[in-house]
Order: sequence, then structure tokens, then C-alpha cells
Amino acid sequence: MPMPEKIVLATGNPGKVREIQSILGDFDVEVVPQSEFGVSDADETGASFVENALIKARHASMMTGLPAIADDSGLVVDALDGRPGVHSARYSGADATDESNIDKLLRALQNVPGEKRTAAFQCCAVFVSADDTTSLVAEGHWAGRILERRRGTGGFGYDPVFFDPECGRTAAELGPELKNARSHRGKALAALVDMLRQHYA
Repeated sequence: MPMPEKIVLATGNPGKVREIQSILGDFDVEVVPQSEFGVSDADETGASFVENALIKARHASMMTGLPAIADDSGLVVDALDGRPGVHSARYSGADATDESNIDKLLRALQNVPGEKRTAAFQCCAVFVSADDTTSLVAEGHWAGRILERRRGTGGFGYDPVFFDPECGRTAAELGPELKNARSHRGKALAALVDMLRQHYA
């Protein structure tokens, strides 16, 4: 079975498109963001990252008639019973910003000592075929802990307070290449590409 020539990506984020296009470099496949087709974001009503990723991929595929890739990710904090989890992007409300989300997180962890501030970024990346008969699901995990204050100017989201003990830096202090190698999204997408390779071999 040949690899599809074109895959829709359930995002309008050009950074994600570039990232996935480079990971799929071995394949002669064009990755197109759903925004180019005028497709709006799906309602993420799932209770898990897997459910939300599949909702997004199936929505993009149904609206375009193309196979689709989607991912869903978030920050899981042990001391907060896994919150913010699937609500990471809107943790501080409907008009949440990266800054307001981090502020709320730091307030919630105010009296939690350093050794108990363990957390992980988690990502689920999925592929669905145009006829929805094939769905591939891959997951990635990035363990660390939450600092008491921001460090670094790179990245986005919770990166300035997410500390990677192996690197000795926050996600916001890592260069793009190292971050992709360490990150939950990089790991999930690399695993998904391996699955695509096997499926379309």
C-alpha cells in the first residue's frame, strides 16, 4: 500500500507543520495545515489526550477527504492529581494566555516543596486514513518538575517553569533541536512516523 501523497494536519500552527514535514522527510508526502482548507478547530470534548487527538484528526479528515494527523498534549502535575491535563491550554479560563496559565499553576503549587513538584508533558499523536479504516496512535512523555519561577525566553506554554533534570535547564532554555529530541511531541511524532513506515512498507 503506497503512502498517501497529501496529509492534512489538524492545526493552523505553521511551526507544527514544519516540524512534522521534517520528521516525514523520508516520505514523498505533502503536509498541509487544515487552515488552508478553511477548516475550523474541532470541539475537544474528549476526556483524554488520545480521545482529543482522534476527534481533531477525524474532523480534519472528514472536512477535507484526506488522511489526517493530529496531536493533543498537556502538562500533568503529580501534586495536582494530574491537572491541568487535557485542560492545559485553557487552565486559567476561556481567555487564557501562557502567562495567566503559568501564574495559576505557580499559585496552585505555592506551598508544595521542590521534591514534590514532579510533572510530565504528555502527547498523543494520531494518524487516520481518509476512509477512517486505519487509525495509528503514538504517545510521548517528558518527565521533569515545576520550578517556583520562570527561567528562559524560548518555547511557549509552560516551558519557562518546566525543568528537565537531565539537561539541567527549563524547556524554555533549550534550543529547538535539543527540545525536539527531548520533548513529548517530538517523541510521539517520531513513534507515529515509525508506525506509518511499517504500515505503508
